[in-house]
Amino acid sequence: MNDSGPGAADAAGPRRKDVRRNQQTLLDAAAAVFVTSGVEAPVRDIAAKAGVGVGTVYRHFPTRADLVIAVYRHQVDACAEAGPALLAAEATPHAALERWVELFVDFLVTKHGLAAAMQSDNAGFEALHAYFLDRLLPVCAELLDAAAAADGIRADITAYELMRGIGNLCIGAENDSRYEARRLVALLVAGLCRP
Repeated sequence: MNDSGPGAADAAGPRRKDVRRNQQTLLDAAAAVFVTSGVEAPVRDIAAKAGVGVGTVYRHFPTRADLVIAVYRHQVDACAEAGPALLAAEATPHAALERWVELFVDFLVTKHGLAAAMQSDNAGFEALHAYFLDRLLPVCAELLDAAAAADGIRADITAYELMRGIGNLCIGAENDSRYEARRLVALLVAGLCRP
């Protein structure tokens, strides 16, 4: 019997969609658990949050490192995809930039140990950092350019400078309840406006 006919292709398509959907559900659940419990949270907590068995988690992500890396990449991708969507949806490019910066800050402040967990594998961390820059710098640059052209914000700041400044303002925010990184980042973004 040949399983390579049209019926097999139709069956494989929905199955692949189910696998992708299950993986996305696991990544979202893992990200939520990491925020509340850190990256060392028990896999059973992630499975429970996703509504699946522990075996399903291990089937998709054989090691904790695989899961942490996948969550990090998933969050970077979501932040990257938000930029163009915000440019299309917000009233002004400046409003889109402000909203994207809020999402970027949420990513930086709530990643709870993802970067630290990955730094133990220097080569892996460097690859993820390069992925982070490759995905997010062009998005930030597009938002800055659009806001500078339409709203009169300063045009002399680069995406790298802005993202680095935001990142520096977010360092340690998750460990100090007295420090409000979001407020300081909002002041930084307000300072982009031309006098």
